[in-house]
Amino acid sequence: MKWIMRTALTLLLTVVLAYAGVCAYLYIKQRDMLYIPPKEVTAPKVEGVAISVVKITTPDHETLNGWFTPPVKKDGLVFLYLPGQGGGLDMQAGRYKRMAAKGVGFLSLAYRGFFGSTGKPTEDGILTDGLAAYDWLIQQGYKPEQIVLHGHSLGSGPATYIATQRNARGLILEAPFTAASDVAQERYPYVPVGFLMKDKFANRERIRDVHMPVLIVHGDRDSVVPYRHGERLFALANEPKTFKRMAGEDHSTLTRAGVYDVYWKWLER
Repeated sequence: MKWIMRTALTLLLTVVLAYAGVCAYLYIKQRDMLYIPPKEVTAPKVEGVAISVVKITTPDHETLNGWFTPPVKKDGLVFLYLPGQGGGLDMQAGRYKRMAAKGVGFLSLAYRGFFGSTGKPTEDGILTDGLAAYDWLIQQGYKPEQIVLHGHSLGSGPATYIATQRNARGLILEAPFTAASDVAQERYPYVPVGFLMKDKFANRERIRDVHMPVLIVHGDRDSVVPYRHGERLFALANEPKTFKRMAGEDHSTLTRAGVYDVYWKWLER
């Protein structure tokens, strides 16, 4: 009988230690899993689009790279594009072409640690970066009513935050999450993610404080951030708000599926 008890206790201890080890690993490595920062600095060559690299200084003295093209008309719209997890600014030629064809300007932000920007990414740092990029546009002479905040995936976090702190023409959230911690909890249901995760990017809390037009667009076959996140976030948003379901589309297929036509129609309302 005693050996059975000892065996059971040994097995229990092994399971507990293994579980603790998994939790410890996820806690230590969480930012390496959340942020995948590319190091390249050079702006992409997009036919017909003149993109320049600009430098943006944050209040905490980091230097950020931004890829900027002004609008055709000085009083035209300017998109402040906050990218997703891997940065991916060099893979967004389709976005740049569509905006340039419309005469719209854009500033694509490289968060701290991404694409040659100094520093290391954290939630507080990325939120600071987003505000610094917005303020840079204001310093260039653009007015709040010209600026469209556009966050994709992870970028929905800083985009939503900026919308609680500054005025803008509107907020576009493309494939957003209710919170980064919610996505992580769904992927690791047996781990106390809410307790362990440092950078939660809780859009579901901040969206209540957004008082500007909101457009949420989500592919119903999104394999990275489930479609239900967009629906839930939309339910929490204040009016005026619009939701667009992109049938059959995944996390990164919305541009070629015509999402910018959705944006133009919404902005012309």
